[in-house]
Amino acid sequence: MSITIKTENQIGKMRRAGQLLARTEALIAKAVAPGVTTAYLDQLAEDYIRSHGAIPSFKGYGGFPGTLCTSVNEEVVHGIPGKRILKEGDILSVDMGCILDGYHADMARTYAVGEISAEAKKLIEVTKQSFFEGINFAKEGNHLNDIGSAIQKYVEKNGFSVVRAYVGHGIGTKMHEPPEIPNYKALTRGICLQKGMTFAIEPMVNVGDCNVRVLKDGWTAVTRDGKYSAHYENTILITDDVPEILTLPR
Repeated sequence: MSITIKTENQIGKMRRAGQLLARTEALIAKAVAPGVTTAYLDQLAEDYIRSHGAIPSFKGYGGFPGTLCTSVNEEVVHGIPGKRILKEGDILSVDMGCILDGYHADMARTYAVGEISAEAKKLIEVTKQSFFEGINFAKEGNHLNDIGSAIQKYVEKNGFSVVRAYVGHGIGTKMHEPPEIPNYKALTRGICLQKGMTFAIEPMVNVGDCNVRVLKDGWTAVTRDGKYSAHYENTILITDDVPEILTLPR
C-alpha cells in the first residue's frame, strides 16, 4: 500500500481546493430550506465550483450523475440529486468534492430542514462531534485505528451506531487514495501516521443499527431499518502537532 506524503507545494494546492469547497458548503448551507429541490442545490454547487476554475469531483465519477451526493433522512450516502422537494422535519446529508490545480478536497455536512425532532438534532450533533473525537488522535506517531476507535466509542456512548459498509480514505491527486479509514475499531492498528499525509475522515452514523442496503439506482445507500442517518466529513492534513482541517473556512 503506497501512501503519498505531500510536499509543501502539494499541500498548498490542497488548501486552496479545501477553501473553495468550504465556500461552496457555506452557499449550500444557506440554501437548504423546505420547498427546495436537491437538483437546485446540485446546480448551485456545480455553478459555483466551475466559476472558480475547479471541477466537481463527483460528477461522472464511476458514472455518478451529480455534483453533490444528497441523502435525505434514512439515506446514508450517495443519494442522487433530482426533483425531490425537501420538507420541514427532513435532514439532508450533502457530500461534495472538487478538483483544483489537480488536487481534490472532499467534505460532507448534515443539515436540518426547518424544525427537526430532538432525536434528529442529537444525531447531527453526535455525528459532527464524533469526527472531532476521532481527529484528536490524528497525530504523527499515532496509528490509523486510533481514529476509528475514538469515533466508534463516542457514537456508541451516545446510543447510535457507526456504518461499517463505507469508510474514509486517503486523498490527493485522486479522490480515493490509500489507506481506507474505518470509522470503527478495526482488527489491526493500521499504519503509523506521518506528517504530510492527507485523509478524508467521514463518520456516517445511524439512529438504529449499522446495516445498510443500496437501492435499485445502484448508488443510494439507505438504512435497512428505515431510521435516520447523518454524515460529517473533512479533508485533513497530518502535521507534527494537531491535524490541519483543510475544508473548514478560514
